[in-house]
Amino acid sequence: MIKKETKVLVTGCGGMLGEAVYHEFKSICQLYPTDKDINEPWLEHLDITDFAAIKRKIITLKPDYVLHLAALTDMEYCEKNPEEAFLVNAKSPEYLAKLTAELGIPMAYISTAGVFNGEKEEYHDDEMASPLSVYGKSKYQGEHAVKTLNPQHFVFRAGWMVGGGPTKDKKFINKIMKQIQAGKTELAVIDDKLGSPSYTYDLAKIMRAVIDREKYGVYNSVCEGGGSRYEVAEIILQAHNLHDKISLKKVDSSYFKQDYFAPRPRSEKLVNTNLKSLGITIPRDWKVCLQEYMEMYDWKVPNLIDKSFQVA
Repeated sequence: MIKKETKVLVTGCGGMLGEAVYHEFKSICQLYPTDKDINEPWLEHLDITDFAAIKRKIITLKPDYVLHLAALTDMEYCEKNPEEAFLVNAKSPEYLAKLTAELGIPMAYISTAGVFNGEKEEYHDDEMASPLSVYGKSKYQGEHAVKTLNPQHFVFRAGWMVGGGPTKDKKFINKIMKQIQAGKTELAVIDDKLGSPSYTYDLAKIMRAVIDREKYGVYNSVCEGGGSRYEVAEIILQAHNLHDKISLKKVDSSYFKQDYFAPRPRSEKLVNTNLKSLGITIPRDWKVCLQEYMEMYDWKVPNLIDKSFQVA
């Protein structure tokens, strides 16, 4: 259980999820947030591919928990750089799992819905993995290593990540917001891929709740419900009262095949079976979380003239 004197080392704390974990954990324990990219004054440098540095840090600090958030998540980059993807997403967590197991330290690892092939409509926690992309394969190899090597493991599977705000959000939502900020009045959005968003601020709370219960295992950790990318874009427009000023054009994945060529599952929808078995009801409806996220930051949405008055 996490207490004031508990030492918690976090890798990759400068990213989308790291920002939420930092704010959730900073006041309840002795938190040691690290990242390769020092983008916050509260971060300490730590490169997870530098195994000697990792070992020195853990042996010196003697943390009570290690939360391993660091990962390469750009799917196209992973496809083009498979060796680096496996080093970061598979070998680094494998090394950490061995080291923490030897020292008797519980370890948390962030996995992904991308470990499944998407042939089913939705996936429970204990179903067979069959990833399609280099990203999915590297993340599943890391997940498998953690589960196999450290019996004191927490594996949290995230869906479509939502969080971090305009400066740290590298995913779909901020890409949509940047198009809106640029003044676009028509957005092409795919409707043939399904998923379950994971709200980083809720996910951080889930991690805390599971760790406090000391219930090791694998946990799908997504918002309730799910939908298509198109449905996510609809909620974004509604949240900013832009549904009558910006139109959405439904397209299939082939429309973006040059830019987004990594194979993606048709469905990445997850069901939080194991969380519910623990009585954890933190995950909220994804639409509620997305609305909250839109209200949390200043997205610098421009004033758009109603399209009915535009001159061709």
